[in-house]
Amino acid sequence: MKLSRINPALRYCIAHGIRAMTVAAMLLAGGIASAQAKTEITFWHAMDGQLGDAVSELVRRFNQSQDEFEVKDVYKGTYPEVQASAMSAYRQKVAPHIVQVYEVGTLSMMLSDAIVPVQRLMHQHGIEPNWGDFIQTITGYYSKGGKLASMPFNVSTPILYYNKEIFKRAGLADTPPATWQEVETASRAILATGAATCGFTTSWPSWTMLENTFTWHDQPFATNKNGYTGLDTKLLINSEFGLMHVGALARWQKEKIFSYGGRLEEADLQFTNRDCAMIVQSSGSIGSFKKSLAFDWGTGELPHWGLPYTKANTTLGGATLWVMRGQAPASYKGVAQFLRFVADSPQQIWWSTTTGYLPITKSAVKGLEDQAFYKQNLEQWAGVHQLLNPPNTRTSRGLRLGNYSQVRQVIEMELDSILTGKKTVKEGLDAAVLRGNAILRQFGVTNGAAGQGEI
Repeated sequence: MKLSRINPALRYCIAHGIRAMTVAAMLLAGGIASAQAKTEITFWHAMDGQLGDAVSELVRRFNQSQDEFEVKDVYKGTYPEVQASAMSAYRQKVAPHIVQVYEVGTLSMMLSDAIVPVQRLMHQHGIEPNWGDFIQTITGYYSKGGKLASMPFNVSTPILYYNKEIFKRAGLADTPPATWQEVETASRAILATGAATCGFTTSWPSWTMLENTFTWHDQPFATNKNGYTGLDTKLLINSEFGLMHVGALARWQKEKIFSYGGRLEEADLQFTNRDCAMIVQSSGSIGSFKKSLAFDWGTGELPHWGLPYTKANTTLGGATLWVMRGQAPASYKGVAQFLRFVADSPQQIWWSTTTGYLPITKSAVKGLEDQAFYKQNLEQWAGVHQLLNPPNTRTSRGLRLGNYSQVRQVIEMELDSILTGKKTVKEGLDAAVLRGNAILRQFGVTNGAAGQGEI
């Protein structure tokens, strides 16, 4: 036999005088290693700290549950950074399999050519969760043509947090205010007794005070059913309702009933430092507040103005998992299995109790109720209850607006001008509409005409 026809490893051993038993052991080890090799799946996300640890633990649990695939989670920065990095990587043909994208990136992802709709992918691999078990308010926002485009992951909605100790010092009942009128009354009592220096504040002002407050009151935020039926969409936030609500905030700001704490999450310090008795913030902050707050606190639903406004439901914050195109066909089976794993009740129950995010299925909610979780953790019920309200598809499914992260920045800049006294309420909201509409118009031009049917 010619030496050139022998297995390379065996040929090397013969040439170097290595014994046959050693050769056999080497070949066997190589075969075992080959048989045990797992298909790698890359998952980019925007969660660090405690939430990043929870993501890694979820991934570890999946990897231990089977021996064919290995998911590797990679923290890639903030939500905007993750989305931008993923799209850039896709153009360079080095995209991850899965990417976490925040809710305001939904329309851009849907209209791109970079994604594989998750419900279609899972169907192709014979994985059929009970789609009817998913909470409609959640799936309606992330679906196109009645099919999920991305898998809901970390779901949140704005709720009211209140400092129970301050309420007690002010002689108030241990009950969260349910209406804005009650927020005002409680704030006046708190200020009168000196229990705190402000009544309430809010983080993420555009998301909490406009986007969700509009839908909570069944008020249209934008034309085309909030952007669902066309790309030629215009903002409606300078409506009579918008002028009324933001006008109340501006009035309360002067009286210290409300304290404007800035954009994003800058206002959190006013609540955590006990300056303000209440804050409107994401339900996703429950996990971190449990670990960091040194005082007794509770939660309630986002306040409502009451009649003549009906109550619909709040909309979503957080992010979903999108599947990127261009991967090896064999890897998509593992992607589909991982998405099913994430959505299964045991993981949803663990994820919700660990992070404070909301479960995405009715069976997970029932599982938590059966465990008396919400009775023992009342602070986590408010957000769930808000999303379980039947959605009004005319106004409260959420916003499907292009380049909305830029629009939100414009809105928050103008809210800043209003609440710092640089502009009147009408001037600020009119400017936000004018500037926001220009961004929406450019997105429509870039992505084609107005569109027909649901976008």
